[in-house]
Amino acid sequence: MRYHVVDRDLRGLPPREQWCPICKLQHGLAIFSGCNLSHCRHIQEKLNGISLKSVREFLTREEDSIVFSLIERAKYPYNAPVYDPSYLGFTFHNHSLIELFVRETEALQAKAGRYQNPEEVPFFPEDLILPLVPPYKYPQELHPVAASVNVSTTIWHMYFDRVLPQFTSKGNDGKYAQTAEADLICLQALSRRIHYGRFVAEVKFRAAPKDYITAIKAKDSDGLMRLLTSASQEEIVKRRVEEKAKVFGQDVTLDTKGETTSNHSKYKVDPMVVYSLYSDWVIPLTKLVEVEYLLHRLD
Repeated sequence: MRYHVVDRDLRGLPPREQWCPICKLQHGLAIFSGCNLSHCRHIQEKLNGISLKSVREFLTREEDSIVFSLIERAKYPYNAPVYDPSYLGFTFHNHSLIELFVRETEALQAKAGRYQNPEEVPFFPEDLILPLVPPYKYPQELHPVAASVNVSTTIWHMYFDRVLPQFTSKGNDGKYAQTAEADLICLQALSRRIHYGRFVAEVKFRAAPKDYITAIKAKDSDGLMRLLTSASQEEIVKRRVEEKAKVFGQDVTLDTKGETTSNHSKYKVDPMVVYSLYSDWVIPLTKLVEVEYLLHRLD
């Protein structure tokens, strides 16, 4: 794509005094030759709307959403009938309450345009209804193959079979609708974070395409996984979400003098459960999404 540098093309870019010398030189040349400014990474990120910094900021913010959603779900006991297909009988095609709740909610949210956003991936796409709202022009950052990269089924079974029993108490309080709603919020937060691996892979590929092209052409999944893995960075992320679970999950009270006191011995969700969630599932599944996306990035 060619960017002819006139005033309207500079809106949204950093002030000219913040440009590097190469930017300024290219800008001066572009006025006369119509050349492309996109060779400078500083301006390229602004033109593309995606950068490693913006991706990291998104993932860090999603940590908050995931931790808070787990804390909200932990307010209710396990509530087994929500997940038992026999609870509703055969009236709803042997679906459990949670499956019915997610299907119906996704269909309603699809009407409002939720799944026009490429960051959102539904669990039951076959049940979606066409949006009632006008389409929003989201930036087309991803290769079209992104639409076929989907690990929703794995996320579903991971959450209900492995994660949920670890942070909910045994029991039944009858608040099935609230429980299903809290489960859906957890599922959507996890899905959004994991499927954002497509954006992670795209920005890494753009930053160093030569590092990835050989492995992509060879269909070398293991080689791509090695390129994408940073053990030290992953450990930072796992420790950070553990700390967030401690901070967000404390019981905070005020003593008679109005001073804050916190109970550090008991948390609403065990911080180690959050650490393990990221270590065993969130990070590995995100990288699986990244690899699957990159394997078809040149298609």
